[in-house]
Amino acid sequence: MLKQILSKLPKKVLKSDTSDSAQSDSGSATTFANVFQCSNVGVAISSKLNAVKRVSSVVFPASLSAGVEAVDPHISFKDVSNIQKQNLFISKLNLCCTVYDKNCTEKDVKYQTLVELVDFVSSGSAKFTEPSIAAMCKMCASNLFRVFPPKFRPSATGGETEDEELMFDPSWSHLKIVYDLLLQFINYNALDLKVAKLHIDNAFIVRLLDLFDSEDPRERDCLKTILHRIYGKFMVHRPFIRKCVSNIIYRFVFETERHNGIAELLEIFGSVICGFALPLKEEHTIFLCRVLMPLHKPKSVGSYHQQLTYCVLQFIDKDPTLASTVITGLLKYWPVTNSQKELMFISELEEVLDATIMTEFQKVMVPLFRRIACCLNSYHYQKQTIRKTIKKDLEINGLFYKRDIQWLVAERAHLLWNNEHIFDVVSQNREVILPFVFTALVHNTQNHWNRAVLNQTENMRKMLSQMDEELVLACQLKLEEEDSRSSAAAEQRRVTWERLEAAATANIQPIAVAGDVVASPACSSRMQLFGVSAPSTSHYLMTWLAPTLALVLVEWYCTAVSNRCGAIADIP
Repeated sequence: MLKQILSKLPKKVLKSDTSDSAQSDSGSATTFANVFQCSNVGVAISSKLNAVKRVSSVVFPASLSAGVEAVDPHISFKDVSNIQKQNLFISKLNLCCTVYDKNCTEKDVKYQTLVELVDFVSSGSAKFTEPSIAAMCKMCASNLFRVFPPKFRPSATGGETEDEELMFDPSWSHLKIVYDLLLQFINYNALDLKVAKLHIDNAFIVRLLDLFDSEDPRERDCLKTILHRIYGKFMVHRPFIRKCVSNIIYRFVFETERHNGIAELLEIFGSVICGFALPLKEEHTIFLCRVLMPLHKPKSVGSYHQQLTYCVLQFIDKDPTLASTVITGLLKYWPVTNSQKELMFISELEEVLDATIMTEFQKVMVPLFRRIACCLNSYHYQKQTIRKTIKKDLEINGLFYKRDIQWLVAERAHLLWNNEHIFDVVSQNREVILPFVFTALVHNTQNHWNRAVLNQTENMRKMLSQMDEELVLACQLKLEEEDSRSSAAAEQRRVTWERLEAAATANIQPIAVAGDVVASPACSSRMQLFGVSAPSTSHYLMTWLAPTLALVLVEWYCTAVSNRCGAIADIP
């Protein structure tokens, strides 16, 4: 009721409302009057705002610009305050994400910006917050991760060839600075690993491992250092890195046999194996058997054999019981027709035997010295070229020198006996080993063509005689008995073949020779029916004698069956 009475009363107009409305009317009139004067200024301001917006979208992407103040990336770190240095650092990182293919002024500006970033990080003034870590990883991914062109050069037949030339990336001047910046970022003491592992994730590591196939050795050297730092600092990524490296080696061994970074990957794992805890896990033993040992199979083993040998020896140092497994793997992949690889295998075998304990040696000594005996009798000759590279500050100055070594496989196998440890284990197991070795030495004395090998053979026979003269005499008597038996058997075969040839030539009836039934060449009429020319005597004996004997046996068997059953068997 009270509300209805109050609603009928007249409303009072406030002075403030009147003044506001008057001011708004006057303001509208003023704006309308000055609209033509401000039109040009408005267009200029809008164009500048659009330009600033485009620059900020490049320097500060939408995902990283939250909470970051826009700073001109071309300003030097010396010209800004300490508060703005962090924002300037991020803006410079985002500016360097652009990749330029041609030589231009922007490329030079980018190079100078990268140099400033390296100096800023090395000074310790950088603070790697989450936006800066994300910007750093994005910049490295934009500049480093790329697809290599296809390889048209033929693969080497064994290690490095003499006419092989190194390939250098023309953009290495920029890549080197990016690699240096990434290495300093990973080595930064105040780096928050919990935040960094969110950006250096599995995808980042896979792309980083793909770069090991680069043909530029300087890039592979930088990658080796960076991956080793990542493996040591990010423990959560260690199993994944080992798995990825195993997959790379599997693809190299069993599919492509082409990869440029196997030596660098093995060099990393050489230090990784040193840090394995004892006792070794089953995963690590499987890595030795299924990953490292098959690496002896490719023809290009010479390009990484030194690193491979080091990894294998590290496993044996960790667990001496793996020596027999390693020797068995070497015998499995032993090259028979490639003398250069055979020399590498003998050198590796010497180092493995030097670290082998007696119990493991006795497990494999029989097949091992059968192979060594074959090496002692080898006629292979190999001119091996060793090429070394002088490196300084991750740069190759093109300084190479080559050293030619002329090796015989037999000569290298004789040198095994100069190793004291090998000589000791052989002397303790001489009853088993000497029969294999002595036979090979006698064969060398009678048949080998090289004078150096003959001299080494004589010295080795004297050494074995000093070791155990009675055993050497016994081996010699046994060898003479075997030679006499083989000579008698060869003479018997010669006489038998002479009688067979005489019987075939005379075309006589079947005769008995040394208890065997020999049929006459009754098949000549069949050959004439089919228009086949008569073969020579030896060809006739080898081709027609066996079927004729089989036919005689079949006829005899069928006759016996028919007589027993009272039936006549027709033989086609």
